[in-house]
Amino acid sequence: MKRSWNQLSQQSNGIYAVADFERAAYRLVTEQVLYAGDRTARAAYHLVEDHFDDYVAALAPLGIRLERNAHYRYVVAMPAHGEGAPVTLEETLLLLVLRQRYDEAARQGQIEEQGEVVVELPELQEAYQALAGRAMPDVGALRALARTLRRWGVCRLVESEGDDPQPFHLRARPAIVEIAGEQWLQRLDQHNRDDADAEDAAEDDDATA
Repeated sequence: MKRSWNQLSQQSNGIYAVADFERAAYRLVTEQVLYAGDRTARAAYHLVEDHFDDYVAALAPLGIRLERNAHYRYVVAMPAHGEGAPVTLEETLLLLVLRQRYDEAARQGQIEEQGEVVVELPELQEAYQALAGRAMPDVGALRALARTLRRWGVCRLVESEGDDPQPFHLRARPAIVEIAGEQWLQRLDQHNRDDADAEDAAEDDDATA
């Protein structure tokens, strides 16, 4: 670590305690993305941003590298290794579909001021079918998937108001560019291999029955 939390606390003239630095580091690792525009993450974001090199040094031994986007004002913690909590095929597909919609909006200049892209359900359904080759999950399942993606800092669900026929829409967040990269394509490939292995095993069972 470049400087200890205790040193940083002393240098802040009592503005920050050691626990403040520890909590910000924990939130960054567990939530993966801190946005300055999020009310609940704002303080942690500014603490990491103001002491970025110290957080880089602190998390490097854990195999975590930090990236920051000054334009949209967020910090991302990226694990150097692909291991971690299991990710379902449905989570992977939705993330990759949202990344595709984000890239398309960027090409068309449709990214909002805070770096978000609105994805309406009809648009999502069409993109999901085209990219994944299967029907989009139903509304209940989609809500649950969106909650997971929200915890990764790549998406948020916004409830509809008034007479909007769709119950909600999704907003793809800018950190999706860093998070939904090569590692997620590898996970999708692993899911495909697992499905192929399962089909082969089923064929073998049928042949020996």
